Amino acid sequence: MIRFILADLRRLWAGSLVICLLVALSVGLGFAVTLQERALRLGSARAADKFDLVIGAAGSETQLVLSSVFLQPAPLPLLGGDVLAALQADPRVDWAAPVAFGDSFMGTPIVGTTTKLIQSTTSGFAAGHMFSHEGEAVVGSAVALHPGDTVKPMHGTAEEGGHTHTELAYKVTGRLNPTGTAWDRAILVPVQAVWHIHGLGNDHDHEGAEEHHEDGAETAGHDEDHDHDHHGHIDADAALNEVFDAQDPGVPAILVKPKSIAAAYKLRQDYRGHGTVGVFPGEVLTRLYATLGDAKLVLQAVSIGAQVLVAAALLLLTVVHIGQRRKQIGALRAFGAPRASVFTIVWLELFLLILIGVALGVAVGFGAARFISGLVEVRSGFSLPVEFAREDLWQGAAVLGFAAILSVVPALLAYRQSPAAALRG
Repeated sequence: MIRFILADLRRLWAGSLVICLLVALSVGLGFAVTLQERALRLGSARAADKFDLVIGAAGSETQLVLSSVFLQPAPLPLLGGDVLAALQADPRVDWAAPVAFGDSFMGTPIVGTTTKLIQSTTSGFAAGHMFSHEGEAVVGSAVALHPGDTVKPMHGTAEEGGHTHTELAYKVTGRLNPTGTAWDRAILVPVQAVWHIHGLGNDHDHEGAEEHHEDGAETAGHDEDHDHDHHGHIDADAALNEVFDAQDPGVPAILVKPKSIAAAYKLRQDYRGHGTVGVFPGEVLTRLYATLGDAKLVLQAVSIGAQVLVAAALLLLTVVHIGQRRKQIGALRAFGAPRASVFTIVWLELFLLILIGVALGVAVGFGAARFISGLVEVRSGFSLPVEFAREDLWQGAAVLGFAAILSVVPALLAYRQSPAAALRG
């Protein structure tokens, strides 16, 4: 029977190919949506997992997390230096690290932070070592730089008409191991260097009102007639001092590692209000997932609609196909083939084609999700793992169950067909 079915499919290869492709495209769309949505959840959750608490000035919590954890550029209001100093001295805090933005190099963001944050969120260096002076930098695993290279920081980006800081060129001292986060595509430098390159933090001359700039690295203490293109003094060989005080310039965000879960919740409560906001990145992502879930429902509805249309098209194709094979089926019956055998042959043929289409569809969906994840990784920096889960088996089983039921329709038509009537037709 199997040899007869395979020979029949080879003879009708064009129609068989159309059926397989229709099924593959409809199933591939459904699996691509499922796999991509899961990849985005897993990737973003893993990227945010290294950062327990983010504290910033009052404003958008979502933008605060996107900027500080995922390094998405945006103008953020600044926190005063007193907040950073207070967090660093708080006995409930294991470490508190500032994050300062504003400069870039060939499209790669330059982030000012501390050695403590880098040591606590990475597994070490693939090459080189940590920076120890203001004129040094370490790079993420996805940055095309190596120890010994130099980095000329640009204020802003080339697209925004940014200008290059000519008074300093960072020397790359180390290249970090991959972390699967957006920080793999960043150049990390001492936060003091970011302050000083913008004329801030020298001699703690920061009296006056705080100014909120788009780059998130410039702050108070400037006269109204001050030229904002003025560059500060950089001592590239200056040793780092990562003990901060209230006179230090402001920063757009502070990443905090509490000593315990209870301390994390208490710190978040203490810094919600009075001009500051404390957020758990996971909470913000949960809200984003809710929005993502709504989009997933829409895409799944589109996928189900496509599958229904494909099912209708398959029914039409198979009914026409059975009509064209009336004489063949009549001959089988005339030579003594029982009704059950004819039913099984017709059912197996269609089910086998749908099974092949489903297998191709899963492969197409997986490939599409990997391709989309690759594009997102290039833009966002963090990795999106495309993985199958147990619920995918249920989805595949449901599709095959529906295919088995669908294949019964043409098989019943063949089963009920009279051999005499078929041969006369």
